[in-house]
Amino acid sequence: MNAIPILGAKLAGFYFKSESKMTKKDSIFKDLVRYFRSHPSTTLGWIWVSFVPLLGSLLLSTRYQELEQITVTGIGDHILLILILALLVGLAFLPTTLTALASGFFWGWAVFPHLVIAYLLANVLGYSLGKWLNADFRTLLYARHPGLKEEIERRTDQPAGLVFFVRISPVIPFAISNFLFASLGIPLQQIIRYGLPGMLPRTILAFATGKAANTFLDAQATLQDPEQWLAIGILLVGSIWGIWHFWNKKKS
Repeated sequence: MNAIPILGAKLAGFYFKSESKMTKKDSIFKDLVRYFRSHPSTTLGWIWVSFVPLLGSLLLSTRYQELEQITVTGIGDHILLILILALLVGLAFLPTTLTALASGFFWGWAVFPHLVIAYLLANVLGYSLGKWLNADFRTLLYARHPGLKEEIERRTDQPAGLVFFVRISPVIPFAISNFLFASLGIPLQQIIRYGLPGMLPRTILAFATGKAANTFLDAQATLQDPEQWLAIGILLVGSIWGIWHFWNKKKS
C-alpha cells in the first residue's frame, strides 16, 4: 500500500525535473528570439547568407552567356578575377559550388589557383562580416546562461575537426558557416588553416565537372548524375561522422 505514494512522488519528481529542463530550453530559445528582434542588422545578415546565394544561382543560370565574353589575359585581369570571385563568394552573392563550376567551365584549370586565393579572401570577408554583425551575441547569451560559456568554449578550444568537417559538408553553405564560426568565436587563422582543406574536395569536383562539360547548362545538369550524388553522399556521411565524433569527444 505504501508503494502508490512512493510511485506518485517519483513521477512528480520526474515531471518537475522535465518541466525545469523544458523551461530552460524555452528560455534560451526566447533569448535568441529576443536577441534577433533587438538586432535587425544581424537578422538581416542571417537572412542574406541563407537566401541570397540561391537568388544568385538563379541569376547566373539565366545570364551565364555574359561570362563567355570575359577573357583573362594580363596580370590585371587575373587580379581582378580573384577580387571579383572573392567578393561574390565572401558577400554570399553566389555559393561556392556553382562558383567553382562556372570557373572551371569558362576559364579552365589555369584559374584554379585564382579560385583558391579567392576562397581565402572570401573567408576573411565573410568571417569579418559575421563577427561584426554578431559582435555581442556570446556576451549577451553567456550573461543570461553562464553555464553555456564553459560548454561552448570546451568544444571550440581546439576546433580543427569541427571546422574541417563543417567545410567538407555539402549541405552547410559556406556563407552560413562563416557566420556560425564567427558567432562561436573560433579564430580566423584556424578557420583558414583547417577550413581550406575541407573545401578542396567539393571545389575540385565542381571545377572538374565544369571543365569537362560542353555547355554551362550541361555542367549544371551533370551535378545531378548518380556519380555526383555518390560523391556528395560520401562527403555528407564523412562530415556527419566527423562532426558527431568531434562533439562526443569534446563532450567526454
